[in-house]
Amino acid sequence: MDRAALSGDWREVRDFYLTTFESFIEINAAFKREANGLFNTIEDSGVNAKFVNAVYDALLSTPQDIQKSVLKGIINSLLREWKGPRTKDDLRAYFILLQNPQYSSTNTYVIYAHLLRQIAALSEADHHFLVHWLKRLSARRFRQLVERLLQFISTRLFPADPDELPPSSKCSWWIPSATKVLSLFNAANSVSSPPIMPFTDFYNITLDHIDFMEEYRTWQNYGNSNRFSFCQFPFILSTVVKKAIIQKDSEQQMISQARQSLVSKVSRRQRVDMNLLFLNIKVRRAQLLSDSLDELTRKRCDLKKKLRVTFVGEAGLDMGGLTKEWFLLLVRQIFHTDYGMFTYMKDSRCHWFSSWKCDNYSEFQLVGTLMGLAVYNSIALDIHFPLYCYRKLLSPPTVPCDQNAFVGMATATLEDLQQVMPELAHGLGELLSYEGNVEEDFYLTFQISQEEMGIMKSYNLKPGGDKIPVTKQNRKEYVQLYVDFLLNKSIYKQFAAFYHGFHSVCASDALMLLRPEEVEMLVCGSPELDMSALQKAAQYEGYNKADTTVRCFWEVVLAFPLELQKKLLHFATGSDRVPVGGMADLNFKISKIDVPTDWLPVSHTCFNQICLPPYRTRKELKHKLTIAISNAEGFGLE
Repeated sequence: MDRAALSGDWREVRDFYLTTFESFIEINAAFKREANGLFNTIEDSGVNAKFVNAVYDALLSTPQDIQKSVLKGIINSLLREWKGPRTKDDLRAYFILLQNPQYSSTNTYVIYAHLLRQIAALSEADHHFLVHWLKRLSARRFRQLVERLLQFISTRLFPADPDELPPSSKCSWWIPSATKVLSLFNAANSVSSPPIMPFTDFYNITLDHIDFMEEYRTWQNYGNSNRFSFCQFPFILSTVVKKAIIQKDSEQQMISQARQSLVSKVSRRQRVDMNLLFLNIKVRRAQLLSDSLDELTRKRCDLKKKLRVTFVGEAGLDMGGLTKEWFLLLVRQIFHTDYGMFTYMKDSRCHWFSSWKCDNYSEFQLVGTLMGLAVYNSIALDIHFPLYCYRKLLSPPTVPCDQNAFVGMATATLEDLQQVMPELAHGLGELLSYEGNVEEDFYLTFQISQEEMGIMKSYNLKPGGDKIPVTKQNRKEYVQLYVDFLLNKSIYKQFAAFYHGFHSVCASDALMLLRPEEVEMLVCGSPELDMSALQKAAQYEGYNKADTTVRCFWEVVLAFPLELQKKLLHFATGSDRVPVGGMADLNFKISKIDVPTDWLPVSHTCFNQICLPPYRTRKELKHKLTIAISNAEGFGLE
């Protein structure tokens, strides 16, 4: 290449590129590590990756006629008739052609689309091979190919110049083909440990602007049939879209529930009370937990209505602020270590289900219902469960029709235990790798002991486990049974109640679109506070951003430690968590109130609004604001 560039004589280079891409046979001849090698395993594509990279990296530096000859060769290769099942050489050719950098230009999209169509049409077995070959690409190359596919989909949906591409009506298969090929990359990423790139990098934010509810309805009506919907490939939909789908689905269910109540009243010629349109929760602060449990149990038929909370003996109409406070206080009480429902794991900084046995697991159902209501009503909760908990919550994502079917039983691994009990997981890992005499040195049996309410209890991991020694031969089984016992069997009734509570509110096909990480985000929001982003998104009423009071406010807030920033967010919004869409979704407003400056700031949490007197100095504002946000519970919140 260098010699050709210096001399201007590109004949050898031209001949190489012209020959190499003329057919699948030539592609294999050029790029296979061994010409006669079979390479029929998923672990090894047999492709000389370094040579592929070198050829493609150099291609874009060649004269235009060479680049055009490559594209012409690819067209010829793709147009050839291929009869019968694909050979591994064919798969190799597709694998190599997919890496061509020329597809970044819209001028080549027609060729790219035909390549994607043929790859998408391959058998499931062939896709399995491609997935494992793709995961062995370099991280840089892998990301380039993913981004190219995402760009192709975005450009086809919203072309900058519609005349650059064929009419959508004539190439309706472009996007389905590209999305299916992208799903192979997503699968490759999922089976890689660690993943090659974050799952969020597969989101196509262009899809935030399509009619995603139409996509959702198509998917609901046709499932995974030949009728394409992006919901068949949820990895490409951002959490913002999934949240919006759940909210819209929730709203429709709320409206339906309210309409049924209204029609029932009217048909019986009863006076219509507008309260029947809401899930009205009345609680006393002193009996918060018991009152909440009673209310939700009595009104379980109303769970899909809009939530409205009243604290007995307190004035105030719930426009959202009291609901947020109810969630906050309830979560704080339920997860307190003295209450005993959940154990706080100091090493992993998360809560886990207590394994104590009882006759009534309704309070665990309450927690599940509470989480479901939070998602349903778009409230972020300060809950610290390990990610594995959310995987259990989606096992399965829809409640089985068979009431006796097991729920919340997700396959448990040592890595899952690491999220909850890292020290124990480390010890079990050492047992698996121990090279000495396991039976004599560890002296373990298939019986384990654990503390429950201060009492040590023993459990057999399998029948007769107390008489079965753990040996080098059966230690893997021991570890698997132990992990499964801790994360599934020992807490089955607690988690089943929790699962049914959550799904009693959130039962929706939309849950099938979610990853465990995304459920966690919907339940908890994000703990990452970016006050600079809040400042950029802030709105003003009676002030403008150049006013002294406003400038002092942001100087103080940006300098606050994290704990005070959380208190400020809670003071203004009723929650110290950031919603899925980020700070901009809060619609945060700073308003002016014409009162003396010895007054404290006031908040309207239902409107995410802070009202500030016209403080004249930074010191004065900091003092008053700190007092207000540090004493906000049940005071100053409207």
